[in-house]
Amino acid sequence: MKQKQTLFLVEVAVFSALAYLLDLFSGFLFSRIWPQGGSVSIAMVPVFLMAFRWGIKGGVLTGFLFGLLQFILGMSQIYHPVQGILDYLVAFALLGLAGLFAAQVKASMQDGKKNKWMAFVIAGTFIGSALRFISHFLSGWIFFGSYAPKGQSAWLYSFIYNGTYMLPSMILSAVVVILVISAAPSRMVQFADVSKKTM
Repeated sequence: MKQKQTLFLVEVAVFSALAYLLDLFSGFLFSRIWPQGGSVSIAMVPVFLMAFRWGIKGGVLTGFLFGLLQFILGMSQIYHPVQGILDYLVAFALLGLAGLFAAQVKASMQDGKKNKWMAFVIAGTFIGSALRFISHFLSGWIFFGSYAPKGQSAWLYSFIYNGTYMLPSMILSAVVVILVISAAPSRMVQFADVSKKTM
């Protein structure tokens, strides 16, 4: 049990750091397109993998640490403490709720139902991404409304701004997560067993 807890903590740290590095790279590439923050990237993939391997606890903790790294080390855009918390700590922790489907992914893989576990992965990725989007949307609506073009409401500006990078990032992340799990299905089932015992 202690060995499993150590493995869990090590993987949380490694996957959080990997997510941060992926996001840092994409931030350099897309900072001119989304000047108030955000980018199309696969930085959510490590969080989703932890969510499907270890359940909600693993996903939320990895996402929270990923957001914390951005908050204190990355190219974060913080204009107000509440905005910073919403855009980084809350938004990325919510990605971990994809772990709601960890047990279903495990069961479907054990039964050899590829289409079924892929559907659960897509559903989990969608829910995690949608919740992250809502957090960014609220932050943009409340704190970034002044950047809206003349005649455009703050809520619509936030919806469009955040949607333009969140939608492609969600699709890209779902594809990459499916490819990674397909490459090592037995490992995913093993981690799903661990997650069930440590939740």
